[in-house]
Amino acid sequence: MIIEQVQVGHFAVFAYLVGCPETGEGIVIDPADQVGLLLEVAKNRKIEKIKYIVNTHCHADHAGGNREMKERTKAQIVIHKNDAERLANPSSLALQIFQCEASPPADLTVEEGDRIEFGQQFLEVIHTPGHTPGGMSLYTNGYVFTGDTLFVGGIGRTDLPGGSMPQLLLSIKTKLLTLPEDTLVFPGHNYGTSPQSTIGKEKQYNPFVR
Repeated sequence: MIIEQVQVGHFAVFAYLVGCPETGEGIVIDPADQVGLLLEVAKNRKIEKIKYIVNTHCHADHAGGNREMKERTKAQIVIHKNDAERLANPSSLALQIFQCEASPPADLTVEEGDRIEFGQQFLEVIHTPGHTPGGMSLYTNGYVFTGDTLFVGGIGRTDLPGGSMPQLLLSIKTKLLTLPEDTLVFPGHNYGTSPQSTIGKEKQYNPFVR
């Protein structure tokens, strides 16, 4: 599997390009900004067709590049069904703060256990609400993309509409920390001491979930 982690924009957001080396088909996760850069990285890694734009949740700081990415690639936008309405109807204040365009509506919605397939690869949807009602993580053997649910040494905020600290902690403890300890954690922001971690390290060192 091809995986490229790219920090974009002004809010330390990590976007991800994930591709199938056998077919050249791939997806982009949370294209927050700098769409041209992301497409250049995709080209360099021989990801020739972006099949899906996958948002781990509905917040504008992660979906700000959706419209341009969709226009340039014709990829379908995918989000958890519980965040679809908010993705298509962000607050004007959020758009102003993050200086971005509203995302087009989702083309596909997913839920717990669904597979997002590209080429010969797939990511499995793990519903991890708490940061938002439809927050999701994306898992395949050895890797998990955690969005704003779990950071390196931290967790997502829960003081925005739809957030819940008890729900977030339950999601992390029952859905993420139960994954194999050597699973590589790819977070939604570069907020920690390193850009990546493992489930084992977060279980041992993350002060919010120990």
